[in-house]
Amino acid sequence: MVTVKVDLEKCTGCTSCVDTCPVAVFEMVDINGAEKSKPVNESECIICRACEVTCPDAAIEIVE
Repeated sequence: MVTVKVDLEKCTGCTSCVDTCPVAVFEMVDINGAEKSKPVNESECIICRACEVTCPDAAIEIVE
């Protein structure tokens, strides 16, 4: 099972993970007035790590 973690302190809401993920694991959601990435389809993750690589803030971690 895969766990997709987003560090909300680091996430700036740039949408790179949403745009990059080939299986739509992420959606942008409002968290305390700020748009942040949230893994909403975690079970769909294919462990390609595109989100980790493209996140400019190193806010995403894939745990196998």
